[in-house]
Amino acid sequence: MTYRSLRQCVDDLAKNGHLVRLAEEVDANLEAAEIQRRVYRSGGPAVLFENVKNCSFPMVSNLFGTIERARFIFRDTYESVRRVIELKVDPNNFWQRPTRYWKAPLTALGMLPRSCSRGAVLANETTIGRLPQLVSWPNDGGAFITLPQVYTEDVEQPGLMHSNLGMYRIQISGSHYEPDREIGLHYQIHRGIGVHQAKAIRAGQPFKVNIFVGGAPAMTLSAVMPLPEGMSELTFAGALAGRRIRMIACKDRPAIYADADFCISGTVHPSKMLPEGPFGDHLGYYSLAHDFPVLTVDNVYHRKDAIWSFTVVGRPPQEDTVFGQLIHDLTGPIIPTVIPGIHAVHAVDAAGVHPLMLAIGSERYTPFQQKHEPAELLTQANAVLGQGQMSLAKYLLIVDRDDDPDLDIYDIESFLCHLLKRVDWRRDLHFQTRTTIDTLDYSGSGLNQGSKVVMAAVGPAVRELPGSIEGDLRLPDGFSEPKVCLPGVLAIRGPSYAADASGSDVAVEKFCNGFRDDAAINRFPLIVIVDESDFTARTLSNFLWVVFTRSNPAADVYGIDASTHHKHWGCRGSLVIDARIKPHHAPPLIEDAEVTKKIDALATRGGPLAKYL
Repeated sequence: MTYRSLRQCVDDLAKNGHLVRLAEEVDANLEAAEIQRRVYRSGGPAVLFENVKNCSFPMVSNLFGTIERARFIFRDTYESVRRVIELKVDPNNFWQRPTRYWKAPLTALGMLPRSCSRGAVLANETTIGRLPQLVSWPNDGGAFITLPQVYTEDVEQPGLMHSNLGMYRIQISGSHYEPDREIGLHYQIHRGIGVHQAKAIRAGQPFKVNIFVGGAPAMTLSAVMPLPEGMSELTFAGALAGRRIRMIACKDRPAIYADADFCISGTVHPSKMLPEGPFGDHLGYYSLAHDFPVLTVDNVYHRKDAIWSFTVVGRPPQEDTVFGQLIHDLTGPIIPTVIPGIHAVHAVDAAGVHPLMLAIGSERYTPFQQKHEPAELLTQANAVLGQGQMSLAKYLLIVDRDDDPDLDIYDIESFLCHLLKRVDWRRDLHFQTRTTIDTLDYSGSGLNQGSKVVMAAVGPAVRELPGSIEGDLRLPDGFSEPKVCLPGVLAIRGPSYAADASGSDVAVEKFCNGFRDDAAINRFPLIVIVDESDFTARTLSNFLWVVFTRSNPAADVYGIDASTHHKHWGCRGSLVIDARIKPHHAPPLIEDAEVTKKIDALATRGGPLAKYL
């Protein structure tokens, strides 16, 4: 089935057992988010909140809460879209397997958006204050739209085919915003909306923005899809929706999505910036308040049967994890065609996506090389770091496919063990300092400011990885409770962080200087200094989250028996990553205790969600 509206999708999901309706009154302030987190964690259904406190609009969440439900939503178009992408990768596939691809031209024709003069979204008008005021975490700076589709057009090349549809955070209350008149627009670097805004400023024209909520689920997924620059997300949405996306042509503003549930239309004035945030974000911490553009609201439209769709982000996994799975399924085959030699990449969700990226490449041009050391892998790593959002990767770990053709990039423990068996810390670390990182990552030196490191390993295994601690490691004073996280990786509890004037931590420096390169601890090629070693080692997910969200490579990577040669830093002994919480880090997300008790009580009363809460 293909959906033109969100209401059609909700009714179809309910009919097929994928959605439950909750009639009990729920507050959009913290309560709806707490329910969503629990239902997602339990693998539960989508939830339609029919009775939202102080609001006339129902809310729906968890539409994409499981990969099975996401594929059900797109069941009539998913495979055809995949086949169109396969043909884009290699057009010769059509002639080799015509029976598989005979529908592809029809799918391609359905991708083009269609201009129209009217649509359901323009049926009614309201105000920002009457929209659902979703607050997900106790210290959020106000209410936010968490599934927005932000639409802009290129002032130099107006029209649908040069538009940008992205999912950028929208704050609709709090801070210094004038109620019902101003809202905050937060977008990160390497986003298409930034290109459009820059062109509008250069042209001396007002920068007009439309924000859609709801409509066909295909529009929501298209807003997060990392499509090539210059390709309109509307074309992809049309293919995934199984029908051309209808856009209402407007004389003095960008086109409006005809079948959206809501549309907020306004103007961004380049001279006005206000603090946006804090906001509990997908790394599991609050992104703090910073100046971002302000949208002056002109109109707020909604259809007569409007439903407000939302999600909740926080420490992964959350519902947005499924978006990542869908993106991989649909666009994974394109990666080798964009970066020659690269076979697969994986932005690790448990580590917050951008902090850790894994890659499998090829040493194709060195057939007679006697020394097994990275060569072309480094070229490929630089290419990965030059591609769109992949450029925000902080730790990039890359290995050679020929060393293990069966290595699964999504088996994270096996991948890490493969690298740690082969890596030579004297040679295989390559830093980029004073560069850009994710806006939401506060491990660096400022907003968007931090460093990167490439770890590249190739060749046969040079060591076995210990799976247990043998004997007494005799740790320096202040360091204790060593725990094995996974083979070859040791977590050690360290003292509280205290940096010197240079930014280095004296205690960790002394730790590294307290061992010789032949010390027993060096049997573990990777050591992480943390605040809670038991928590870090308890699960692979904990290890990934703690280590890669709480460290900045250039500042927090140390080594036993370290040295610098021709400005290349390395170490003969264990690599040491300081992953303790530091004063400049953002605070982690913690639920409100009173709201937790209230949702606990809701669960005990029974009802359609009881078993998921």
